[in-house]
Amino acid sequence: MKLKSTIFAMALSFAAITSHAEAGDQNLKMIADNLRALYPATQIDDVRPAPIAGIFEVVMGKNIGYTNSEGRHFLFGHVFDMQTRQDLTQQRLDELNTVKFAELPLKDAIKEVHGKGERTLVVFSDPDCPYCKKLEQDLPKLDNVTIYTFPFPLEGLHPDAPRKSKSIWCSPKPQTAWHDYVAGNKQPTAKADCDNPIDRNIRLGQKLGINGTPTLIAADGRVMPGAASVEQIDSWMDKKGTN
Repeated sequence: MKLKSTIFAMALSFAAITSHAEAGDQNLKMIADNLRALYPATQIDDVRPAPIAGIFEVVMGKNIGYTNSEGRHFLFGHVFDMQTRQDLTQQRLDELNTVKFAELPLKDAIKEVHGKGERTLVVFSDPDCPYCKKLEQDLPKLDNVTIYTFPFPLEGLHPDAPRKSKSIWCSPKPQTAWHDYVAGNKQPTAKADCDNPIDRNIRLGQKLGINGTPTLIAADGRVMPGAASVEQIDSWMDKKGTN
């Protein structure tokens, strides 16, 4: 009898927890629906409780805002946990901006192996981007890494970059042609008429929200936009992600 009573009590507790969770989910859905009705032109991707009681975190594309259940007033900025000295908003942004690395079409990238190549780095790079040129001069200093470079020409900024990217890809040795031009300004000479992934790479970058070069992606999906020093990249690759 005692065992049955214990099981019954556990069942009631589980039912109460489940009911509370379902009520919480329903409440979040109502708040999200209300926000979408209030701001139809805004992309509301997710709503969840914020670390501050009574406040909700609202994900809007690549932005995060904070509001109450009414949704009339918003706060934009970073929430810090002062006891742990952690930037909670930045942690969430890093989580949202991670890339599903396994889904990247690495066959559409130029591959280069340094040393044993045990680490992995993806780079979206425009051949005419000055910051990409600086990065290309520094990348050979990285050891024990396999680098996949996706030629990602930003035609609006560099009108001839798509042609150069295609010519490099169509070269007998794309890796050599890429480095010779981007790091050494040696013009590619191959005809840009072979089957190449440049247009696919542009669509891929746009899908991933990449709007500048260089953009680096670590093996765990973390994203680093912009140029960085060899030391920074080295340390960043070895840092474990939160996912």
